[in-house]
Amino acid sequence: MSRDLIVEADGGSRGNPGPAAYGAIVRDAHSGAVLAELGASLGVATNNVAEYQGAIAGLLHAASIDPEACVEVRLDSKLVVEQMSGRWQIKHPDMKDMARQARNILPPGQVSYSWVPRAENAAADALVNEALDSFDGITPVVIARFPGSTGVETPTGDLVGSVQELHARDVASAAVGVQPNVMIGWSELGSPVITHMARHGSSAYSLEKRFSGAGGRDVPLAPLGVEQANALAREIVERDVITRIISSPLKRARETALIVAQQKGLEVEVIDDFIECSFGEWDGYTYAEVKERWPDALEEWLAGTHVGPPGGESFEQVQERVTRGLSTVINAFPGEQVLIVSHVTPIKILTSRAIGAPLNSLFRMELPPCSLSTQAWFPDGNSSMFSFAEAGHLQGMKASGI
Repeated sequence: MSRDLIVEADGGSRGNPGPAAYGAIVRDAHSGAVLAELGASLGVATNNVAEYQGAIAGLLHAASIDPEACVEVRLDSKLVVEQMSGRWQIKHPDMKDMARQARNILPPGQVSYSWVPRAENAAADALVNEALDSFDGITPVVIARFPGSTGVETPTGDLVGSVQELHARDVASAAVGVQPNVMIGWSELGSPVITHMARHGSSAYSLEKRFSGAGGRDVPLAPLGVEQANALAREIVERDVITRIISSPLKRARETALIVAQQKGLEVEVIDDFIECSFGEWDGYTYAEVKERWPDALEEWLAGTHVGPPGGESFEQVQERVTRGLSTVINAFPGEQVLIVSHVTPIKILTSRAIGAPLNSLFRMELPPCSLSTQAWFPDGNSSMFSFAEAGHLQGMKASGI
């Protein structure tokens, strides 16, 4: 008779991307008895990679116990649960690879995925932190404890193979690698791709501080936004370093980019990955209105970057596609200086990434319309922030609004 098993999986990254690890508990579903405690460091990776690898490690061990077992995988990552349950589309190629690996461990009818609150996933989370606390940045950490064990034992061959494969791939889910610390400006790192991230000019929604993202009303520039875009164009022409102009597909960004392009004598290329976050049901509402109508959802959104507005994207999901867009730019335009006209969320995400700050640092950044934030992306994977929210070219002009 086949067994019923539960896998409690978790993953974490200190830096996102940064030093990462996963944890997985395998239990007997009927007695609740712990059959295995598994964990491993992953080098440098994102939270989402670590979450997926926790699920994979737990499934591998469950399959080694009973290949005919029915397994419920419990995670506090809504992204992984929804993607593996088939309700959310998987767009990132590395996420697709990990989802495929997870699905190939056991037949689909034997595995289900459930979301649990973080507090109910404490045992797996403790393994993540144990592995991270033990990781020196070089030597891989592998935890495999079983009933009756008095310490760390050698894991099953499949688990060892999985961990070795991860390290061989260098956990390459991040489109841009993260390297050991260097003194930027003191070390010779090669010619970087430099991204000048410009927020679009003001729209009617931004002047009224309304949520305005992908999938909502595609609002154009307000008259003030046109003035701001012309000021940005003059600044770009004066700097005389831009060789490419890229825009988000939203109208207010394309209009801003076109004004700059006309004065600079360049074409505008649209890359969809730089579109603003989808705010779902909140689109078109002010913060105060959202707080009144969706108080609980707003509190959850502010508490974690893995939670999205109802019907919208989480910041972790936005980070995946913005990182993919950055990778496209770096691969296509090596050594060039590129203007990217985008939105608050993508610009904040790339800023946090450039300096290795956690994703939740975006809650503490402010960006005026048509301000400039500049980052350098070096060939060895290092990065640097040259400036953030420059707005001197907007002096004497109203530059408020989100």
